[in-house]
Amino acid sequence: MTTDLTITRPDDMHLHLRDGDMLKAVTPHTSADFGRAIIMPNLVPPVVHTEQARAYRERIMAAVPAGHAFEPMMTLYLTESTEADDVIAGAKDGLIKAVKLYPAGATTNSSSGVRDVSKVMPVLEKMADAGLPLLVHGEVTNAEIDIFDREKVFIETVLDPLRQALPELRVVMEHITTKDGADYAAAGNENLAATITTHHLIINRNHILVGGIKPHYYCLPVAKREEHRLALRAAAVSGDPRFFLGTDSAPHTTSAKESACGCAGIYSSINTMSCLAQVFEEEGALDKLEAFASLNGAAFYGIQPNAQKMRLTKQDEPVSYPGTVVVGDETVTVFDPGYPLHWKVENLG
Repeated sequence: MTTDLTITRPDDMHLHLRDGDMLKAVTPHTSADFGRAIIMPNLVPPVVHTEQARAYRERIMAAVPAGHAFEPMMTLYLTESTEADDVIAGAKDGLIKAVKLYPAGATTNSSSGVRDVSKVMPVLEKMADAGLPLLVHGEVTNAEIDIFDREKVFIETVLDPLRQALPELRVVMEHITTKDGADYAAAGNENLAATITTHHLIINRNHILVGGIKPHYYCLPVAKREEHRLALRAAAVSGDPRFFLGTDSAPHTTSAKESACGCAGIYSSINTMSCLAQVFEEEGALDKLEAFASLNGAAFYGIQPNAQKMRLTKQDEPVSYPGTVVVGDETVTVFDPGYPLHWKVENLG
């Protein structure tokens, strides 16, 4: 039985760092373990222009502790008034690595998102020409569509028609949650990929609802049935280069989660690699962890894997992680996988 594993230092290809005190509190957890991260732009106000992304990157780097080698990979928030020239200029400058499509109202701070994809086609066409990826939050927001069906319907009514109209556009299906999403990504070509979160490999919708509402397991897209969780596991451990890690680690204060209208988001940056090692061990696929966490995402984005290494060691005593992280006068509750974690993480430099 494998008890010691050395892999290339991982990347997080979908991450929320927020801003202000929250940014300062959570950034060190990511920069401790991950060499790079794709940074989500849904701040208030959203990061819609290249110069805003540049300023945001400076704030992130100021929060990275000395001695941590970390590169934030910046994105822009797509709106129906996005200027294609600004997007392409940012990409040519090397700052902008992708553009994020949020259907308006789909998730946290998405009210400025896209309501009609046809209105952003000129931007998407220039992105396709430049090879700049579009990251999609894959849910429709129609009130009549059940929340557990919104990913499937998005694929059928938005994503597939878009890819047929613009097949050269490179697309990442963010945080897929269904067998439908996994099957669609697996059937795609080299222009299509999908990220999978840590928590969607571990929880299903029962974790949120059975025995009382568990707000710290509530996220968007919401966790689905067990059959979908198992499909995501199969995709993650398959070695298929179209699947890679994007934690969607999304910190909210504990009070904002534990409220009458709790925020959607799970904070997992601090213990993700221990969680993943346990998941991949359970699946008999520890040899596939490096591809999922460290290699596939870099390949899709056309960058070299990190030069540094990470050692994961299984120990008899559980690894200790804090239950909460202090942010000013508040706390952020850390993702609890529901069982002890036994894989210790050590960055080798």
